[in-house]
Amino acid sequence: MSVAFRRESDDEHMEPKFELPLPTGPNWVTARGLRLTREKVQALESVDSGAMEEEAGKKHKRVLRYWRTRLATAELQAAPDGDAVAFGTRVRYRLNGQNKTVAIVGDDEADPHEGRISFSSPLARAMMEAEVGEKVDFAGKAEAVEIVAITVIGED
Repeated sequence: MSVAFRRESDDEHMEPKFELPLPTGPNWVTARGLRLTREKVQALESVDSGAMEEEAGKKHKRVLRYWRTRLATAELQAAPDGDAVAFGTRVRYRLNGQNKTVAIVGDDEADPHEGRISFSSPLARAMMEAEVGEKVDFAGKAEAVEIVAITVIGED
C-alpha cells in the first residue's frame, strides 16, 4: 500500500505544544510579585495532574514549568528611594490632559487594567529616571508625559 494512503494516527497532524514563552530580559520582581509567584507555584504543585485528562495534565505541567522557572529566575529588587521614577514606584502622570496612575512592576505582576505595568513597557521605559515636574517624550511626541507624583509601592 502506498504511504499516501496509510494513516498512522491523528497525533501526527496535530500542532506541536510548545513551552510557554518567557519574557525577554531580567525577571525583576517586587516583594508582592515574588510572593504571588511563590503562591502560584504552590497552588499548581498542590493539584494532582495524574487525575486529569491527558491533554489537561500536559497543559498543567507546562504551566507549572513556566512558573517554576519564573520563581527560580526571580530577582527581587530593592525598594527605590522614590525621588525618581523607577522599578517599584507608583507614578501619577498627565498624558493628553488626563491624570493617570500606574505602578511599575515585573512582567508577571503587570496587569494594565489594575494599574500595574511592566518595567519593560514603552510607557515605563519613557518615564524611567524622570522626577516630579519633568516632562518626557512618549509615542513620538516631545514632552507628552508630565510626571505629577512618585511614591514607593508597598506589598499591596
